[in-house]
Amino acid sequence: MNTNSSPAGAEVVTLASDLIRIDTTNTGDPDTTVGERSAAEYVAAQLEDVGYQVTYLESAPGRANVITRIPGADPARGALLVHAHLDVVPFDASEWRVHPLSGDVDDGYLWGRGAVDMKHMAAMTLAVARQFKRDGTVPPRDLVLAFVADEEAGGVFGAQWLVKNHPQLFEGVSEAIGEVGGFSVTLADDVRGYLVETAQKGSMWLRLTARGVAGHGSMIGHDNAVAKLAAAVTRLEQHEFPLVLTGPVRDFLTVVGEISGVPFDEDDPQAAVARLGSLSRMIGATLRNTANVTVFQAGYRDNVVPSVAHAVVDGRFLPGQGEILERDVRAVLGPEIELQVRSLPAVETTFDGHLVDRMAAAIRTQDPTARLLPYMLSAATDAKSFQQLGIRNFGFVPLRLPPDLDFTALFHGVDERVPTDALEFGTAVLQSFLSDC
Repeated sequence: MNTNSSPAGAEVVTLASDLIRIDTTNTGDPDTTVGERSAAEYVAAQLEDVGYQVTYLESAPGRANVITRIPGADPARGALLVHAHLDVVPFDASEWRVHPLSGDVDDGYLWGRGAVDMKHMAAMTLAVARQFKRDGTVPPRDLVLAFVADEEAGGVFGAQWLVKNHPQLFEGVSEAIGEVGGFSVTLADDVRGYLVETAQKGSMWLRLTARGVAGHGSMIGHDNAVAKLAAAVTRLEQHEFPLVLTGPVRDFLTVVGEISGVPFDEDDPQAAVARLGSLSRMIGATLRNTANVTVFQAGYRDNVVPSVAHAVVDGRFLPGQGEILERDVRAVLGPEIELQVRSLPAVETTFDGHLVDRMAAAIRTQDPTARLLPYMLSAATDAKSFQQLGIRNFGFVPLRLPPDLDFTALFHGVDERVPTDALEFGTAVLQSFLSDC
């Protein structure tokens, strides 16, 4: 590996550590969410320190976003958006080996909430931008760097708000890179595949309501809202949605089969997924629509049968399958369960073109035998908002990872951490990529 020893690589760990130490916990509740202001001010200061002009925007008190544009050599080309979110999900510090806001470096890893989701990319982007300014580097096309709020709660105060209220900031942007992709998986004999997200499932949140007859807990009842809802969500938990093999998943499993020497059998994609080890959880979720109960609310006294019970279901659907998922969920739950539905669309693009070629070339400057693999993300990112502007989205945050690291388990997990040499690797790749994108 020929990891770049430039100033950008030298300062990326410090930048990431500083950002982790800034609490930007997003609970989804305005009353308990910390907000991104301090982190956004830090980002703005790092950019202004080397001479960039920044746009700082708060969508609500404390919910801050920072955007800057780096002029390219050919302004007629479509601009490239590089985006990272500054908020993180909550944590229980008592479960962690180190405090989640420590930003400590230990045993070759940088530890803390946001280390992989996704303050590491914010730090890498900052490091490269600062070196571009110091070196006088002019990228081949305009670069728009966006450090945004609220991704963990859907981007209402971040990407969604920017797209709706300040679309001019993204004028001319034709393509974008963001989370979750670019990280390596060791497939065979030290051959690494680097996953590039070209698609992601759509999101559908369903609020379930069951109604019954209220009464005293000591009486015999026959129309219990809690029992009715519990039975319905149990049916949903036990239901297996049909397997659907989409293009991105087929392409991914085909390339994995070529590298591993075990050909992909389209008649048994689940067997191919099972051979992926820890990655099988994420890839397996892209073989079918899913619907998981995440919230159950009912009752207010030990001895009172309530008349209403509520639950929330987190549904994820494959491209083009939104109506199918809603139809199937309604059928499983039954006519007595009322539904309120809120959804965000799937994201999908093809794995081709100049930008994909430049990703591959940049990765190979640091890992010559690397293979790029298109894949579908089972979760959601700010790409859902940016695609509303006609932007083509990819997940590309380059990291070379140890083969034994269960990387996908670190997203929102306990002891979130990233190898420091992976940060340096990623900064070198990103610098090469943005210099020739």
